[in-house]
Amino acid sequence: MPGRARDERIDTAVLAAARALLDAKGYAGLTIGQVAAEAGIHRPAIYRRWPSKRHLVVDIVADLLGLEPTPDTGELREDLIRSMRDLVGAVRDTSLGRVLPALVADLAADPALREQLWSSVFGPRRDTTAHALRAAIERGEIRPDIDIDFVLDAVAAPIYFRALFGHLPLPDELADQSVDTVLRAIRRAP
Repeated sequence: MPGRARDERIDTAVLAAARALLDAKGYAGLTIGQVAAEAGIHRPAIYRRWPSKRHLVVDIVADLLGLEPTPDTGELREDLIRSMRDLVGAVRDTSLGRVLPALVADLAADPALREQLWSSVFGPRRDTTAHALRAAIERGEIRPDIDIDFVLDAVAAPIYFRALFGHLPLPDELADQSVDTVLRAIRRAP
């Protein structure tokens, strides 16, 4: 006997309330009780969907980062810059920049949740960037012997590093600089 259908209105109300509270109070200040009160939803309804605050925040992070794939227009530099600028904007212009350091710390103790975030957000985004890199290899734009996983890490690392430590600003130009630095290392010699 199938259970009741999930009420998307509850999901929407809870996610909106949690996102507003993250903006106002940050990760440490967010509680399921506050989310329930803000959304006008009973706590058990939230816990049936998200077993913990961390699980709820992972869904918000997925929404904030989005799943916009790296385009493959045939211009690798422009495609990578667009993707990295989207990442810079998400980290800089939303609560993601304040949430990410605390969430990363919590994920260290929860391998299952870390895998959920990887498989639902980071993995798919990396897959589309890897596709764009493979297409550039086929076009002869970049060297065929590159370590694609290393390149994927290298192009986004400065953005995530600044997001985690907050030691320097996150201007759009950081995306350009990161992409250009990586491309200098992997372009085919003329």
